[in-house]
Amino acid sequence: MHPFVFFSLALCSLSIASFAEATKTLRGFSVDLIHRDSPLSPFYNPSLTPSERIRNAALRSISRFNPVAHTLDENKSPETILIPENGEHLMRFHIGTPPVERLAIADTGSNLIWVQCSPCVNCFPQDKPLFEPLKSSTFNALSCGSKPCLYFPPHQRLCGNAGLLGTETINLGSKVENQTVNFPNSVFGCGLYNNLSFPTSDKVTGLVGLGPGPLSLVSQIGDKTGYKFSYCLLPFTSNSTSKLRFGSEATITGNGVVSTPLIINPNFPTFYFLNLESITIGQKVLQTGQTVGNVIIDSGTMLTYIDQTFYPNFVASLQEALSVEATQDLPFPFNFCFPYRKILAFPDIAFQFTGARVSLNPKNLLFRVEYRNMLCLAVVPSNLSGISIFGSIAQIDFQVEYDLQGKKVSFAPADCTKI
Repeated sequence: MHPFVFFSLALCSLSIASFAEATKTLRGFSVDLIHRDSPLSPFYNPSLTPSERIRNAALRSISRFNPVAHTLDENKSPETILIPENGEHLMRFHIGTPPVERLAIADTGSNLIWVQCSPCVNCFPQDKPLFEPLKSSTFNALSCGSKPCLYFPPHQRLCGNAGLLGTETINLGSKVENQTVNFPNSVFGCGLYNNLSFPTSDKVTGLVGLGPGPLSLVSQIGDKTGYKFSYCLLPFTSNSTSKLRFGSEATITGNGVVSTPLIINPNFPTFYFLNLESITIGQKVLQTGQTVGNVIIDSGTMLTYIDQTFYPNFVASLQEALSVEATQDLPFPFNFCFPYRKILAFPDIAFQFTGARVSLNPKNLLFRVEYRNMLCLAVVPSNLSGISIFGSIAQIDFQVEYDLQGKKVSFAPADCTKI
């Protein structure tokens, strides 16, 4: 089963301006993000060792990356909507009137809000009843053949193929001035034929896309939030939740904030692209030599991927700086490991994005694989020509702000337990 599945929607007549009510700009608010391997997650398996959780997370990254790589490598827009079957972070939201709670994958690599609906022809198991749109006083089914159809591939513009598109009131469980934050008339996908499953849990009931496309949550509520959101990711072993922030709360300020241009590629509107100019390891600067928009920043891919032509030089320079012997018998799926040392002289390692130097710590780059008594690099080669991915482990204990109107992404090192 692909970690991204093909999902067709009936598309509907609706102007972009009415995707979400924009009566006034809200003050900022936040939402809890639950890592799927956190003790707070329904996916949590207490019998797994830390090494097993690391390996499973690495395998999820590979499964997520492969179909994306195929799409990008073909240098053409996706021929279908991509729904992630695996995700690293979960969030709760409410839909409809009266409100019904859903637990969803929160994903910066998706452009859709989506739930399973009744009557469902073929749905994956979930522990809560399917959403019944006809029992909601605020649901509106939308007719086909309009502007939103243009956002989807031509063969997906048929009504009722796997679901329908409608509008609903959505709230994220947050309050501003003691009032629940509601977003009426939000466009969402109502799935009726869903050929996917969420392994080991029947508690995931939908998707909240945080991508740059017009149907994502970020874009639909953008008039109220200034088209800004940010997060501060905790290690997945944490007993706390990370925070996803919108509006004025999303803005990061103070010393240490650096910003780089945000690049939206019209051929691949699902992804946020940045430009990685070089990587510094100690005194050595490794130039990528790539063109603008050569790295995707993604919260749903745990591993960091580096262009395969650049990767050998990166690993060789890191090995030299660490003065370590590479392990020959590597645990899958890692590409570079070395024997564990209690004391390790770690060089300054920084990703130099255009205008923004982001210095990484050992926790952003290395895993300890305890049963082999070794450290493994959380960076693997990309099979995409000229494209890298800046994954979620590299972003741990950073505030990361996406400003879609200002067209920039900002970073600031932080203790995310205190943010």
